[in-house]
Amino acid sequence: MTNTKERAEDTYSPVYQCRLPLSTRTVSHLADLLRRHLKAIRSRWRILPPGKIAVIVLAVLRHDQRLADMAGGNDVSESTVRRWRDELIGLLAAYAPRLDRALRKVAKHVLHAS
Repeated sequence: MTNTKERAEDTYSPVYQCRLPLSTRTVSHLADLLRRHLKAIRSRWRILPPGKIAVIVLAVLRHDQRLADMAGGNDVSESTVRRWRDELIGLLAAYAPRLDRALRKVAKHVLHAS
């Protein structure tokens, strides 16, 4: 028996689909953030629309889908999915309140509640 790293003829990588329970509001919010960002940086196009990019990134983040799996199933490269993931994480981080302001707000709320 010989040990080779070549693929056997007529073999294909399996592609599977999964159901991702997301609210329309979540996908729309992320897609809107991306649309505004693309307009701000004057990006002319992306290979997929912002809504589809949002779903792919949410699948990667929420269900820990491998980047290569999501890339292969959507006809884009793994590095493209990685870039989209990093870009949307950055947009969400910029949109989130700063930690010091959030802690002050919580402390203020606790003082008024007691």
